[in-house]
Amino acid sequence: MASQNLVGLEEDEVVSGAQLIAEALKTQNIEYMFGIVGVPVTEVAIAAQANGIKYIGMRNEQAASYAASAVGYLTARPGVCLVVSGPGLVNALAGMANANMNCWPLIVIGGSSARNQETMGAFQEFPQIEACRLYSKFSVRPSSLEAIPAVIEKAVRTSIYGRPGACYIDIPGDFVNLTVNKSSVKYVDCCPAPPISMAEEMTISKAVSFLLHSKKPLLIIGKGAAYSRAENSIRKLVDQCGLPFLPTPMGKGVVPDNHPYCVAAARSRALQYADVIVLLGARLNWILHYGLPPRFQPDVKVIQVDICAEELGNNVKPAAALLGDIKAVTEQLLDQLDKKLWKYPSDSDWWRGLRAKMQSNEAASKVLSLQKQLPMNYYTVFQHVRDLLPKDCILISEGANTMDIGRTMLPNYLPRHRLDAGTFGTMGVGLGFAIAAATVAKTHNPEKRVVCIEGDSAFGFSGMEVETICRHNLPIIIIIINNNGIYNGLDSKTWKDTLKLGEPSI
Repeated sequence: MASQNLVGLEEDEVVSGAQLIAEALKTQNIEYMFGIVGVPVTEVAIAAQANGIKYIGMRNEQAASYAASAVGYLTARPGVCLVVSGPGLVNALAGMANANMNCWPLIVIGGSSARNQETMGAFQEFPQIEACRLYSKFSVRPSSLEAIPAVIEKAVRTSIYGRPGACYIDIPGDFVNLTVNKSSVKYVDCCPAPPISMAEEMTISKAVSFLLHSKKPLLIIGKGAAYSRAENSIRKLVDQCGLPFLPTPMGKGVVPDNHPYCVAAARSRALQYADVIVLLGARLNWILHYGLPPRFQPDVKVIQVDICAEELGNNVKPAAALLGDIKAVTEQLLDQLDKKLWKYPSDSDWWRGLRAKMQSNEAASKVLSLQKQLPMNYYTVFQHVRDLLPKDCILISEGANTMDIGRTMLPNYLPRHRLDAGTFGTMGVGLGFAIAAATVAKTHNPEKRVVCIEGDSAFGFSGMEVETICRHNLPIIIIIINNNGIYNGLDSKTWKDTLKLGEPSI
């Protein structure tokens, strides 16, 4: 009889909405949460910490959303951004849009008005679910407390399956402290890792044939390759086949920048004259000039490898469209190339032309870096920084000239060790990204250093997060490249000269 009473007590045990949210996130292997607490989500942050989730209180929801999205990129498991209703959620929309554009997993949990106050002009009332649909893969409010674990599992699964992206979960204020019997809750297990998709073998054979017959081949390595952990397979492909490769900004380090086959120093020539291009997790968007002439040959054959079917054929019709996981498809290519015993000749005219252009461009950069005038130019600054940076540091780069010139001057040797403004070209990500990188490193690799190099304008977007860095004792080095404004600013003489010329933008 006593044991039956205990069973009855266990079945009648109650749990709050805040506890359900925290427990469900923990079940889904969520490690990190960033945000700003307030009504109605304070209890959610407390419950998350009680369940072993690391909570980082930020100074602005925008920076919090950037930090949570960077965790998704670095760990392949979404970070969580916790925000209050109305203005708090609106601030986080920037991070959701940025995550979607970069294809990074992110979960945003937003408090909202109590259900019995909807449409009454409640405090910070806002159509949050509708607003977030524009910036996410999935935007939903749980229908009940009992449904919270299932909704969170679906949000996490949606954020990492297919093309990764942001998901939004709306939590009414009255849900947070409302309780329900545990026995009625729809508990679910942790969602499995994303299924590995592979390209059709016939299409792989077609791609290999194009590669074997190419006179001027080029690999372009994007951040999608870094996200899929394809570095070992891609390095083998580069080494085994002797192919010149060009990384996109956040594809740097998948194969080290100092690899002899890296042609980043001859970027324009490589893009303009290649006859066969293998796109590995990179998109033909503005970063790659849309794949169109005059930056590319009009008849270039593109072998496009992407996890997202909708991306295949954007701007340029691919000669071979390989739909699948970057790592898995690269291994498929290697399997067929292994049988061909093929290696692109290192003494070809293509290689000779690329090496000559690399040498001339590197020589020009060196001349600039050795100049000693004051104020210093970017190349001089970055040369000094480069000489001192550890090769395994995580580099956060943000700004205009600071980011663009820094990309060419500061090498990366490891994958996922460079974070910058990305596909969305977002200013303000710098310190949020740095906090995310340092927080992950502190947990998994305490010796790892994080260096954030920003222009003075870029720093202004998130500068208050320095307090967050200090409060959490995060070992981040911040270097500000001060050129007095965006793209150099204007000194008094230049301003007067501009007025005399009648510059139409003034």
